[in-house]
Amino acid sequence: MSTIRKTITFTEKQDKWIKSQIKSGEFTNDSEYLRDLVRRDQAKKAKFSALKAAITEGMDSGISDKSVPDIMKEVEERMRADGRL
Repeated sequence: MSTIRKTITFTEKQDKWIKSQIKSGEFTNDSEYLRDLVRRDQAKKAKFSALKAAITEGMDSGISDKSVPDIMKEVEERMRADGRL
């Protein structure tokens, strides 16, 4: 994968923060820290997009004729089947 060089500007406080993250041993340099932030942001946006799509699908499906207890029972059954309950 090719890389692209960018020039960015930080405040002194932000620079100190980045340096503290490197000093803590989690990252070896500024670029590694910033790439990690970008990856996390990409993952966060992907989760948000999936959630937004699920909400849209739910809204577009219309009003259910099931009662709230019936819906909750179905949710519990699905969670048990998935091993999440």
